[in-house]
Parts: sequence; structure tokens; C-alpha cells
Amino acid sequence: MLHFTCDLCGKELYPNNGPRYVVKMEVFAASDPHELTDDDLDSDAIDQLSELLNQLDEGDSVSPPPSYKKLRYDLCPNCHRKFLRDPLNRETAPKFDFSEN
Repeated sequence: MLHFTCDLCGKELYPNNGPRYVVKMEVFAASDPHELTDDDLDSDAIDQLSELLNQLDEGDSVSPPPSYKKLRYDLCPNCHRKFLRDPLNRETAPKFDFSEN
């Protein structure tokens, strides 16, 4: 028998004892396409690629590729309602009241 618990409150969720909700999310770096300019066409992509490969051979750090992550959460009915009402949990986030100096 499969065993599930609510990932927010920890309540045990049984397959035949009421609904269980699943939240699936994907997190990835946004990439906004930019316009191709004349400068882009004038640059030598082969030289840039060769330089990048040389850096890898020399062990220099190269920025990692954009990250991607899939997340999955099981929720009980109460936490499901809370999640739908405030998915980013902004209601409980601390609010700062800065003075105007």
C-alpha cells in the first residue's frame, strides 16, 4: 500500500480516505530572445567557441547552464485550499515598514 503525507502540514493521506491533491511545478531560468543585430553577425562565432573550449581544457570556470527543476508535492484538502488562495505564501511573508528618512 502506498503511503502519502501532506508536504505542508505532515498529515497522513490514505488512498481511500478522502481526496489528495498533487501540485507539480517547473522552475527554470527565463530566456528572453533578443534581436539579432549587425554586431552579432559581424562577430566570429568560431573564435568565441574556440576560446570557450580552451577555457574548459584549462579548467577555468565557465558559467553553468541554466538550471531546471521539477517539483511535486502532495497536499491534504486544507493545505490545497490554502495553496490555491496564496500559492507564493505572501500572506505570511514578513512585511517591513521602513521609515522615510
